[in-house]
Amino acid sequence: MQKPTANRKKAVIKIIVLLVFAITAIYIVRFTPIKGYLTAEALGRFLDTAGFWAPAVFMVIYALGVCFFVPGTVLTGLGAAIFGAYWGFVYVWVGAMVGASAAFLIGRTLGREFAASLIGDKLKKYDDAIERNGFATVLYLRLVYFPFTPMNFGMGLTKVRFWDYFFGTALGIIVGTFIFTFFIGTIKDVWASGNWGELISFKVFFSIGLFVSSLFIPKIIKRLRGEV
Repeated sequence: MQKPTANRKKAVIKIIVLLVFAITAIYIVRFTPIKGYLTAEALGRFLDTAGFWAPAVFMVIYALGVCFFVPGTVLTGLGAAIFGAYWGFVYVWVGAMVGASAAFLIGRTLGREFAASLIGDKLKKYDDAIERNGFATVLYLRLVYFPFTPMNFGMGLTKVRFWDYFFGTALGIIVGTFIFTFFIGTIKDVWASGNWGELISFKVFFSIGLFVSSLFIPKIIKRLRGEV
């Protein structure tokens, strides 16, 4: 049986690896040529070279982007702009789920032991509550648009069960993802057609209405929960 000091040392090494990974990932995305691909034009040209496999390549890129701290809104907007409102939603949702799951497992593997060592009696009850109500907690935080990437890694540091996290995320991001991809995809279609008269159409107004209404989702959910 390992001594507490050995366990502590192992946990510290893991958290250092996690921090180095995070810093390296952010550096790669922000300060290397990869940053230049985070536009619809550049990424679209790259995906054209993949041909039939373009959707699969995009989903892999989305998942890697999530793990490398690329904002989810950027990746979602790219998916909608390249693939349109409907297929964009499908590919974005799958990519987001793969990336969110991978980020959770990275956080769980490298950071959970260290986080557990810092939890005192006061925080332990919250950690235990998250474990008991994992699905509901994750679903609620997704619906109120808690920052996507920090939550992916952060939940890995808690006692929440993986499948509670997975299904809470799967259900919780559907609404926001569809609304955002539908809005961006619709505007993209009008832009691509060059027919600006289509801006005055039911589909455009509907997409704008959905997008604006989505901004009130967090407030509505909090009100339903009796929060201020």
